[in-house]
Amino acid sequence: MNPRKFRLVAICALAALFGASASGQENPEEPMTARKASLPSDRVIGHIEPVFEFYDDMPTGVSVSAEGRIFINFPRWGDEVPFTVGEIRDGKVVAYPDASFNKFDPKRPGETLGSVQSVVVDPAGRLWILDTAAPKFSKPIAGAAKLLAVDLATDKVVKTIVLPPSTVLPTTYINDVRFDLRKGKEGVAYITDSSVSGPGGIIVVDLASGESWRKLTGTKSTSPDPDFIPVVEGERLAVREKGKPPAPFTVASDGIALSADGATLYFCPLSSRHLFSVPTGLLLDHSVSDATVEQSVKDLGEKGASDGLEADDKGRVYAGDYERNSIRQRQPDGEWKTIAHDPRILWPDTMSVAMDGYLYFTANQLHRQAQFHEGKDQREKPYTLFRVKIDAGPVLLK
Repeated sequence: MNPRKFRLVAICALAALFGASASGQENPEEPMTARKASLPSDRVIGHIEPVFEFYDDMPTGVSVSAEGRIFINFPRWGDEVPFTVGEIRDGKVVAYPDASFNKFDPKRPGETLGSVQSVVVDPAGRLWILDTAAPKFSKPIAGAAKLLAVDLATDKVVKTIVLPPSTVLPTTYINDVRFDLRKGKEGVAYITDSSVSGPGGIIVVDLASGESWRKLTGTKSTSPDPDFIPVVEGERLAVREKGKPPAPFTVASDGIALSADGATLYFCPLSSRHLFSVPTGLLLDHSVSDATVEQSVKDLGEKGASDGLEADDKGRVYAGDYERNSIRQRQPDGEWKTIAHDPRILWPDTMSVAMDGYLYFTANQLHRQAQFHEGKDQREKPYTLFRVKIDAGPVLLK
């Protein structure tokens, strides 16, 4: 072969090789659909298991008993909600403890359920129900905002604590609750006020007397971060009405968790990426001034934007990350680890650590509601209850 012709052939071959490599086309004859399938994409982290699919109402709270019973609540935010608390039984959700109790009666506001935001099983085998009495985030109905307990052995209500106006303000939206049964005669409850129009705060309830009081009302740690701009599924989360500019969606203190020893309360505003903590001893002591309590609050840094929080018996704290479709785990040394990242985690809401070594959580597409999309409901059923293995148990303070 002519040496010059050989060099020309070699150069053309190399050009073709590098040209194909640069364009990503290893085989120009390969169908476009096959080449697209090989493109890199966001990686999944961890393994989440679907537990239950909801084809009707939108859930928020979940709690799992020691016996494996799963309880769910459905706040009355605008959807048609036949019952606001349910239990998953035999592949379906049924009203709990019964249907009549779930029908709000204005004549018996303290004895029937209005709009429940959270359900939590305590170490004594009772399901505590937190009734906001504020359907559609309205002003709480007088005498209806309450915390009540159902004995899981009998499925009967055994305690009801109606929260007074000094605790539940006209702007209050009671959100989530945690229990320490070692304090006082019968224990205490800690509740977040996640107001969307007024001050946030922490509410403390003495379970024996029913007395309740507020702490950290309107402080920086319980208030929305004024500089926070949430981005979910690539879009700024804002209240959007036709013909009006987007309005910030601001929610105060929301997620709450107790440390394994009960000495520390963790909390976070929904409209923030920061985690805060406060010594529970200062929340319980009436003689401690609000200023002293506020000074004791620690900003533990960024964790991602969270709705719910939870903790386990190994000293770890869990936070949803609704901007990144993730569940994160805070180690005892303060480091954060992503234990689940999956496109199906569409707004992780409430979390519950169960005795089976799993963390259960709801994914309810809250950000796809009509109020965020000019009146168009973009939620796609089903909503889902997931779980992820964590090899730890719940915090049991009894």
